[in-house]
Amino acid sequence: MASKKELKINYARQSISDVDIQAVVSVLKSDLLTQGPIVPKFEQAICEYTGSKYAVAVNSGTSALHIACLALGLGEKDVLWSSPNTFVASTNCALHCGADVDFVDIDPLTCCMSVEKLEAKLINAKTNKCLPKIVVPVHFGGLSCNMKRIRELSKEYGFFVIEDAAHAIGGRYLNSAVGSCEYSDIAIFSFHPVKTITSGEGGMVVTNSKTIARKISLLRSHGITRDNDLMTKEPEGPWYYEQVDLGYNYRMTDIHAALGLSQFLRLDEFVKKRHTIFEKYKLLLSDIPVEFQFQSQECYSGMHLCIIRLKLDELVKSHREIFEELCRKKIIVNLHYIPVHLQPWYRRMGFSEGDFPMSEQYYREVISIPCYPDLTDREIHWVSEILHQVIR
Repeated sequence: MASKKELKINYARQSISDVDIQAVVSVLKSDLLTQGPIVPKFEQAICEYTGSKYAVAVNSGTSALHIACLALGLGEKDVLWSSPNTFVASTNCALHCGADVDFVDIDPLTCCMSVEKLEAKLINAKTNKCLPKIVVPVHFGGLSCNMKRIRELSKEYGFFVIEDAAHAIGGRYLNSAVGSCEYSDIAIFSFHPVKTITSGEGGMVVTNSKTIARKISLLRSHGITRDNDLMTKEPEGPWYYEQVDLGYNYRMTDIHAALGLSQFLRLDEFVKKRHTIFEKYKLLLSDIPVEFQFQSQECYSGMHLCIIRLKLDELVKSHREIFEELCRKKIIVNLHYIPVHLQPWYRRMGFSEGDFPMSEQYYREVISIPCYPDLTDREIHWVSEILHQVIR
């Protein structure tokens, strides 16, 4: 272990074992690096874990969101709603489909979409005849949104639900795994290196609809099929295929799937370790003016992020000063997220500061601190010690 002066701790880091490496090497030594047997095995493992009927692996969580929207028929003159407190992919997926975007502000405690604000916005949208076609609740930090109520509203107001569970694999909601799709049409996961498990880059779409799963499978691979049931005529030979839709090359390789499947075997262990780290921080930082994301009793978070919210009215230093000082002391923190509607691209669409005040206030007060399975007790205490120094 490096000395404290040399210690550098990032907010997130993948945990790669020798078993993970061997899984990838095995594929590299095989005949099929892509479109082989490992992707279906990974998909089946995710189905069994979540309880969903179908899973389709893709090359990123962003791709998963895009083709999920396409599979639900999102297009021009449609609108998608999501949370401002998310990565831009949660709403860019609608723009890629030619649809419009709007937002629902967050609950200040959970930092997830507020169901009260969602209902109020739906009542107004119904009056103005501009209801959304799709709502994308974001399970921020790994904590599930109030999906039961969102599903009730979807039935009342006639919209589809895509769970952006990029942060939330390994989490639970009302005793079901996040991704069961009990309260949604589709859920998506991300396997980027900072996420709970990684495939290097990659994502997964899960659903209980055979029709949706078949459409997504087509879209991830150019819209090409060898399925006789989907072809326009009898095959001309064993080589025959048809492009029956306009799709994309969004496939996951077997190399990536091998890493993802190997990582998946440690998913519950990873989530448990993240919760342990979270609880240690809560104890160690209980005497300084910070708050943590509220953990609802209905949920067991995937704990992708460990976020502190600064009580700035009790501090002398600014948000920026604290952030920069932590980085200078080699605690490489991050910030999740700049509200999407304040990005220049979205400002050009007509959004502006003040539109979603809870998300904007949250942005001005939060810092994501180190949280990953290989973080040691010594490192947790060191991070806490530096936080005490900087904040006090």
